[in-house]
Amino acid sequence: MKLKNWFAAGVAVVLGLGLAASIQAAGDPAKGQTLYATCTSCHGANGEGNQALNAPAIAGQQEWYLTRQLKNYQDGIRGTHSKDVYGMQMRPMSMVVWGEKKTADVVAYITSLPDPANAVVTLGGDPTVGQANYMVCASCHGVNGEGNQALNAPRIAGQFDWYTHRQLMNWKNGVRGTHPKDMYGMQMIGMAATLPDENAVKNVAAYIANLGK
Repeated sequence: MKLKNWFAAGVAVVLGLGLAASIQAAGDPAKGQTLYATCTSCHGANGEGNQALNAPAIAGQQEWYLTRQLKNYQDGIRGTHSKDVYGMQMRPMSMVVWGEKKTADVVAYITSLPDPANAVVTLGGDPTVGQANYMVCASCHGVNGEGNQALNAPRIAGQFDWYTHRQLMNWKNGVRGTHPKDMYGMQMIGMAATLPDENAVKNVAAYIANLGK
């Protein structure tokens, strides 16, 4: 077979496998709604989050990122650090949707939920000051915090400032991103380090919470 024919055949196989994987990964939101009943108690009926229960907003987040994080919890990549108290609470919850099909179903339902109302700033950060610090974040997460799958950067716009603050501090303190299989979390350690202190973290978290308003 000529080289170009081998190449064409190879492309066809790759595309075929990609299509098969896409079909296999497609979730059923109707089935996911039933599975989501467990999530409701913390994240809310509409995925709006609940600070009192340390549950972030998850409605409006991209499918690929939700899937990755659930798998990270299931595989022990996230939620196993001794200082990640809230991550450890989330890990057993992720086991309710263990397996590719259940995970795909619940993610399909979550992504069908309407975007939550923009979060209220609770930590007293100054979004005006935080805007300057956000310039580093914008290169991956987007000017409006919309996220960019090609750069493995999730949507962050409108997320609670307390949750963004907690995760950035976790990266700064080595609580998150230190697992040897958390390659994307490792990238965030360096980014979090560009924020010189906790006040800077609060300011940028306040700015992110206001994005989309």
